[in-house]
Amino acid sequence: MQDTIVAPATPRGVSAIAAVRVSGDAVKKIIGALFGKEEPENRKACYGVARHPETKVAIDSLVYIFFEGPRSYTGEDSLELYPHGNPLIVRELIMAICCVQGVRLALPGEFTRRAFLNGKLDLVQAEAVGDVIHSTTSEGLTNARRLLSGRFSTCVRDLSQEIRDISARMELEVDFVEEEADADVVGWRTRFEKIQAILKGLLKNYRSAALENKLPRVVIYGAPNAGKSSLVNALLENERVLVSEIPGTTRDFVEAILVLPGGEIRLVDTAGIAPVAQDALDARSMAKSREVLESADLGVLLMEAAVALTEKGRCAIEAAKAKGHWVLFSKVDLAENFKFDNQGEVPQHDFLISVKTNQGLDALKKSINEAIFQPYAVGEDFWITSERQRDCLQKADEGVTRILELINTNPAVELIAFELQIVRDSLASIIGEISSEDILQSIFSGFCIGK
Repeated sequence: MQDTIVAPATPRGVSAIAAVRVSGDAVKKIIGALFGKEEPENRKACYGVARHPETKVAIDSLVYIFFEGPRSYTGEDSLELYPHGNPLIVRELIMAICCVQGVRLALPGEFTRRAFLNGKLDLVQAEAVGDVIHSTTSEGLTNARRLLSGRFSTCVRDLSQEIRDISARMELEVDFVEEEADADVVGWRTRFEKIQAILKGLLKNYRSAALENKLPRVVIYGAPNAGKSSLVNALLENERVLVSEIPGTTRDFVEAILVLPGGEIRLVDTAGIAPVAQDALDARSMAKSREVLESADLGVLLMEAAVALTEKGRCAIEAAKAKGHWVLFSKVDLAENFKFDNQGEVPQHDFLISVKTNQGLDALKKSINEAIFQPYAVGEDFWITSERQRDCLQKADEGVTRILELINTNPAVELIAFELQIVRDSLASIIGEISSEDILQSIFSGFCIGK
């Protein structure tokens, strides 16, 4: 009998409601110990006072739901409790549950691991649970939901079934073909070519989860007192960065999360970059700004509109655009009759900004969103994000390549059957029909506790 496991399902911190999950054979015993109910109602929200099993001291008044296995997330008897979101209450509740014999704290990802082992999810879907939690873009979250729904798993099973069908037909053809006739090698080749086309299409759509979920960095830089900190605060709609009329107020870079329609980005405010440093600290601040700018996914030069048409301003703009950076002209409300050289038309990726009047801020946000979160190709159903899945697909693809070579040179059924087994095993490994303890440990150890 497995241990019953318990863990918080919400992060530590103060909130209105928290969630605690329990799974295993001792769930009914836990409900009885906490609430005095011997036969809990299945899949029904109940309200009660949770008391410590030993001292009987009240811990919290809360709502709880019992899920009888196998109709639960893990496939086992499960319990979800919703106490008040005070970390002290959550800790006390979990400690009380652990007082029941056979109960222990869950390991990272252990709930989802049990769901996989109990057949509630395949391995692709289990990995997609992690993507659902950690996706930082709307496109990535949509893709994770598609993987969790089983679209990729269904594709893999269809390929596996096609391989099994080809294998059976090949054996029949070899067994029953007349000695003077040849087996339908052309038919085999056509079917394997179709399979390989599907495999290569899946491989082409691979995108690393580490890169997909890395928050893009948009770095705002420029001369001291250009209005960088004011712009960051205006975009965030929050006084996140200290603002002063005194040049050089920002001495180090400051990062903040800006939520856009397509996802989240790291918006970075940097210390002003001047032609000459005022002192050693100023020099270090400017060096740090240049270093941060090198790591930017998008660099944005902010320049006062009044400076933009000076010789100094033109040189700075040319240097920025040579690096592919955008140019923002700030304080346009203070620059009378401000115009560009080209009859006043604003070049692409140049923006007229006024924090005081909010001019240009919505257009800037929209443009950053479109540039950073570019939509994927129309008709692209899903893409894979797991290196493990990609490696399995590559092994299957290599196996099919060898089969096609054999068909063209030496269509011996015994040799083709050997390669077919490799392809089948590779596909089975994707969805977890073949898996090792090391693979499972690698996957689920990266999950948070409580999932």
